[in-house]
Amino acid sequence: MRAHSMRVLLTSNASYVPPRGGATRSNLLWLDHLACAGHQCRIVCGPPGEGAELRHHPSITVLAVEEPAQRVQQLRRQIGEFQPHWVLVSSEDLGHALLREAHHSAEGRVVYLAHTPQFFPFGPASWNPDARAAQLVADSAGIVAIGRHMADYVRRELGRAVVVIHPPIYGPGPFPRYANFDRGLITMINPCAVKGISIFTELAARLPRREFGAVPGWGTTCEDRRALEGMPNVRILRNAKDIDEVLARTRVLLMPSLWHEGFGLIVMESMLRGVPVVASDAGGLREAKCGTGYTIPVRTIERYQPVFDEHGMPQPVVPPNEVAPWVEALEELLNHRAAYERESAASWEVARRFVAELDAGLMEQYLQALEPNPCAHVEKASVEALSPDKRALLLRRLRRRRAAP
Repeated sequence: MRAHSMRVLLTSNASYVPPRGGATRSNLLWLDHLACAGHQCRIVCGPPGEGAELRHHPSITVLAVEEPAQRVQQLRRQIGEFQPHWVLVSSEDLGHALLREAHHSAEGRVVYLAHTPQFFPFGPASWNPDARAAQLVADSAGIVAIGRHMADYVRRELGRAVVVIHPPIYGPGPFPRYANFDRGLITMINPCAVKGISIFTELAARLPRREFGAVPGWGTTCEDRRALEGMPNVRILRNAKDIDEVLARTRVLLMPSLWHEGFGLIVMESMLRGVPVVASDAGGLREAKCGTGYTIPVRTIERYQPVFDEHGMPQPVVPPNEVAPWVEALEELLNHRAAYERESAASWEVARRFVAELDAGLMEQYLQALEPNPCAHVEKASVEALSPDKRALLLRRLRRRRAAP
């Protein structure tokens, strides 16, 4: 391991002032740890948005750029001026422009942070598959995923080794126990189409005497907000600087996600406080639940229409899902103290063990030990000269080659 001070540049199209969603919070906390350890860190990201601020180390320079083309230019400029040892490209880069620029300007020094499969340039969940961009991910010096499920997904699609480093997002503890059978809200974070707002609103309609809470997030549209405001038993909660402000008011957390989840950090955050979670089995949510109960199978979103909302999200074709299992799960938890307390205790125990095994220094150790990829330039130059069909053929061959023992 090379014990030296590093210059680390993170880039993403998402907002970091404030960070919105688990991916951006995770990345910012990784950089915060690196900065606290004496490394120089910068971020080139999307424009500011609404949400809760997340305090970070004052030495981290955040360059928030609204115009996408100018964002790419800023990334190029920062790579030239800052001369980073590593450029971390987060998957929140739907057009893959930041990925391309990073590989062009920092050859061999790109690390891909594989958070959100919809933004990957490969795989069945991808919104914008691109063989050339997929090859760039495969050519990265390293690929990092926050869970086994997502690591397996990337390995299967790219035939490329992936390291699992779960972010130090939960804090040092001890964590308060908010479990309360007698009162509190049935809460959903980021209600929107892909996160299962259709299930949430149907549950609120079928259980009119129960109080529900909704915390708008990066996917919540004006239409979503109007639907929630029209329900008398739904309270819209403000984004809080500390997730404890929300979970302290929560009796049961709902995560009825209908798209391929990478992990589901809020699931673990809730269970750490003893708050039972009723979740779908979409993507990595089963992994996040760690074998606890109330994981409900759903039909996930498979198609999107070429229509985009105010957040630039494509409109999903939401498949019908039976709400009865969700009603049954909530009724059991809310009407039977023994069931509630049993699930609360099990959730708290597995979450406590999970977090106790995390090492906040793993990202630093990984980057210190990582070597640049000397083959990236050669492979990139040859790929650029190929037609799209030949690039796709090359990608398939590389997958088979990397998958071979």
